[in-house]
Amino acid sequence: MFDRIAPRYQRLNTVLTFGLDRGWRRAAIAAAQLHAGDLVVDVACGTGDLAALAAAVGARAIGVDFAPAMLARACGRGAALVRGDAAALPLRPACADAVTCGFALRNVVEIAAVLAEAARVLRPGGRLVLLEIAAPRGAALRWLHRAYFHRLVPFIGGLLAERAAYAYLPASESYLPDEGTLRMLIESAGFVDVERLLLGAGSVQLVTARAEPMAEAA
Repeated sequence: MFDRIAPRYQRLNTVLTFGLDRGWRRAAIAAAQLHAGDLVVDVACGTGDLAALAAAVGARAIGVDFAPAMLARACGRGAALVRGDAAALPLRPACADAVTCGFALRNVVEIAAVLAEAARVLRPGGRLVLLEIAAPRGAALRWLHRAYFHRLVPFIGGLLAERAAYAYLPASESYLPDEGTLRMLIESAGFVDVERLLLGAGSVQLVTARAEPMAEAA
């Protein structure tokens, strides 16, 4: 499915979010607290938007994705690209300064396994940054969000790309753990200092955490 929608994926993201997705991704990269030369691994990188932003601030970026057509679109944007599984990253332990994932966690079958892999490849104290959809808390905003996300998004996606794919993407919201469960999964994977920031009137969540630092010698 992601291979089929790859040619229009990046443009549709901009159209469907009224361009706000660019600011959300910049916020995610800022939250990664990258320095020049840091290694950042962007899992489920898609067309490489987050990885390109990381490279633009001087980081060494690696984008990992299953879909070859998505990786083809990510070529030439400043990141090294690997076709691979987010739950079995082809990277050595403790090699990365940050792991990012943008709007893809709800497409993962085993979220715990992906978080465990992120913890494995991160150095102690390294940053985990997850950018995902969320449901606004207010009743009126929640209703507007649901009407737009579950009705207009499939309609517009059907006109400009593929209706089945853009019906699946809103429906995948149901696969995303609630705030408490996601926090538990992140902490169980070995992360500390889990924080959650809502963006886009509560329609997007930016979740950050740190890989557990090494214990100091007694």
